[in-house]
Amino acid sequence: MTSVAATSAARPAPAPPRLPSLTGLRWIAALLVFGFHAGTMRIIAEPDYKAVIDALFTLGLSGVQFFFILSGFVLVWSAREGDSRRTFWRRRIAKIYPNHLVLFAATLVVAWWFADPVLPAAALENLLLLQAWDPRPGWFYSINTVSWSLSCEFFFYLCLPLALPLLRRARPKLLWALIVVLPLLILALWPAQELVPEVSRWWFTQIFPPVRSLEFWLGAVAAELMRRGLWRGPGLTVASGIFVVTWVAAAQWIRAELWTTLLAVAYLLVITAAADADVRGRRSPWRSRPVVWLGEVSFAFYLVHVLVMTSVLRWSGTWGIGFAGWRGPAVVLGFLAANLILAGLLHRFVETPMMRRLAPRRAARPAPVPRQRAAGDDDARDPASSARGEVDGPADEVGQPAGRSTYVDLR
Repeated sequence: MTSVAATSAARPAPAPPRLPSLTGLRWIAALLVFGFHAGTMRIIAEPDYKAVIDALFTLGLSGVQFFFILSGFVLVWSAREGDSRRTFWRRRIAKIYPNHLVLFAATLVVAWWFADPVLPAAALENLLLLQAWDPRPGWFYSINTVSWSLSCEFFFYLCLPLALPLLRRARPKLLWALIVVLPLLILALWPAQELVPEVSRWWFTQIFPPVRSLEFWLGAVAAELMRRGLWRGPGLTVASGIFVVTWVAAAQWIRAELWTTLLAVAYLLVITAAADADVRGRRSPWRSRPVVWLGEVSFAFYLVHVLVMTSVLRWSGTWGIGFAGWRGPAVVLGFLAANLILAGLLHRFVETPMMRRLAPRRAARPAPVPRQRAAGDDDARDPASSARGEVDGPADEVGQPAGRSTYVDLR
């Protein structure tokens, strides 16, 4: 069982420890969505090869659920006392809007190239990230289709600074009750959708921001419990095993109305266990430099991958047909590599410089004075802990030590 040691009330609250493993986990969420779309776009024509993709990524759409839970956790974990709502909102806009605007413009160029009709009202909704509120079929998937999730995130960002003071003051019993109730509410969405017209049921359960915010708040509540040192859950190895078993069982035997709830719980256990491993300086496969880099570019990768794949498939005349034999898997791998290159360029030349230019900097704090450690303290047993951020200097809005030239936004 794992827990995070509570911060002493006798000294000022330090910058929250960095959580590089959660950056790495973002890549897993993006990869799940990519694999799902690679299967549904029928890139692979060979049935045997396609069956492998379908078996591995049949639940890949839940990668968005992973994103939402992770986002709620990270934003509450990294929130600092004294930050104004305006500062928080400005950072979030600086994070998501530059890439969104680039992909918005690129999608319009592609639509012009293929002579696709574009409704100005739908385009305006997409530009302002309001499309997830519109239940009309096709409108919430307008322009760059995957940006519907940014519309939901934008709603989360608006709500969090308003709700965070209540979350900070909530009693532990209430927080634990929410950890139990929120997955049950996700489960209750399936019978609740019968109250919605049939044409809008997909939108209600999968797109509608207040509904999808249940996942965000699940991560947020878990982060508050961990921040107080109250979280208890399995370690990273056990949590990963629970996730694998849940994934296999859900893909093979469990109905959709159940696996969404079970996966939400499995994802939460992995996220909290990975965060705990970082705080305690324990081994984590998600902390390696290549995986962290993949996590850093995962936001751009997510935004660009559908546009790239659909455009190439339409241009090549293989849309809905796929590639025969070994060429199908090769094309999928080619798409993976091409999207990673484009995502890296977006991250390097759009996301990072615009975050540096637009996001307000947090005022630097004096370096904390190292405390005397007890002989049984985890950090005392691990002298390398300070290099991982447990005893670190001031951090910017994402837990990165101040003065670093590269932004690492866990989102």
